[in-house]
Amino acid sequence: MMALLQRVSEASVRVDGEVIGQIGHGLLVLVCAEKGDTEAVADKLLAKLLKLRIFGDESGKMNHSVQDVGGGLLLVSQFTLAADVAGGNRPSFTQAAAPDDGRRLYAHFVAQAQKAHPMVQTGRFAADMKVALVNDGPVTIPMRMTA
Repeated sequence: MMALLQRVSEASVRVDGEVIGQIGHGLLVLVCAEKGDTEAVADKLLAKLLKLRIFGDESGKMNHSVQDVGGGLLLVSQFTLAADVAGGNRPSFTQAAAPDDGRRLYAHFVAQAQKAHPMVQTGRFAADMKVALVNDGPVTIPMRMTA
């Protein structure tokens, strides 16, 4: 399972012109399930991102997690993270999980996040979403977890 974390001062996602998810200070997390991923892999990824120290302390050093600073999480499904661009000029997405598996794993990831963190907003699986963010830093961290 893959994620792209962006530390943000604000972020939102719109579907059909309507804001469906919005946070202030926190993490925008683009999430992609790959073939063979399981709920255990999703849990491992979530545990890591909740504890990842990428927020500044009083000295400006990255010593605090999103939980430490009380930041929000905006979780957005994005299968294009699984793009393979090695051959030709059109990305291949063969490593992305099948839509039903992706939906199930994304729903599991969101449900577990909501149990573990007080401020969780989401996008909508398989929707045409418009994501807006103000990247703070900028800080952008790619993550991949496997079984």
